Order: sequence, then C-alpha cells, then structure tokens
Amino acid sequence: MRYRRADVPGATYFFTVNLAERRKTLLVDHVDVLREATKKVKQNHTFKIDAIVILPDHLHAIWTLPESDADFSKRWNLIKGSFSRTLAKAERISTSRKNKGERGIWQRRFWEHLIRDENDFERHVDYIHYNPVKHGYVNKPTDWKHSSVHRFIEKKLISPCWAGCDEDEGRYGE
Repeated sequence: MRYRRADVPGATYFFTVNLAERRKTLLVDHVDVLREATKKVKQNHTFKIDAIVILPDHLHAIWTLPESDADFSKRWNLIKGSFSRTLAKAERISTSRKNKGERGIWQRRFWEHLIRDENDFERHVDYIHYNPVKHGYVNKPTDWKHSSVHRFIEKKLISPCWAGCDEDEGRYGE
C-alpha cells in the first residue's frame, strides 16, 4: 500500500520531522550540519522556508514549494540522508533498517499538513514559534535560538513581546 500524501505543486506545507530516538539531542548538537544539509538541498531543489524551529529531537517547518513542484518527500529524504551521512554511526539500528541499508537516526516518516489559507498559516507559524516553550526548554519563544521567530521580529512581522514579555522588558529605553 502506498502512503498517500497531499501533493499540490507550489503549495505551502507544515511539517514535523522526528528523530527515531526521541531522547537524543542530535538536532541541536549538530544544528550547523542540519543547516548545511538543508542549504545544499535548497540549491538543487528550491523551496522557501517560511518558518522553522529546531528542537533537540524534532523540528517543525513551513515550506513553500515552486509552482511546478510538489515533491517535498524527496527534499526531506535528501536532507535527512545528508545529515545522517555526516554523523558517526552511534545509533541503535534495527534489523529491518540494517537489511535496507538505512541508518537509525530519523523516523522513517514525517507529518505534513497542506496549509489551507492565511489563518491556517498564521496558526502554524505561532505553533512553531511557541514550541520550545511548550516543551519546557525556555520561558518565552525569543529565548530559543534555533527558531525563525527572530527573523519574524527583525522583519517586524510580529512584536518582540508576541508571546509575552517580562514585566519590565520593553518599558525602559536605554
């Protein structure tokens, strides 16, 4: 049975991509490797990263694909493969994965959601930016450095106090 995905050329998608071993911290430990893998894939298979957050064991992203292309699976496969090849083999690899010549770093599948409209887009961007708080890594989204929240603030798309500020933060200019 073929796994069915929404594949609409030029569409915008929300993704969740997980490590196989959810207690690992490989994504933040090797965030530069992940960024380089993504950059290389974008050079040959263009797409726009609208929003992203990289957490220790998973990431969330919103991508917009080119008008004539719907193959996000290929892009994720290339990113995951490039990232995996860079790391030393230290993970547990199941017999099933060994037989297929696979590493055991990533979950095989990922979650995708076709963004329906502007409201859906905004809700998913908020979810991405608030995710480090939700998981207890930081008290406010701006404290997490592996997030596009900083780009959104820099471009004045959201306020620095979008998800709350300390009481005195922003009151006194220096």
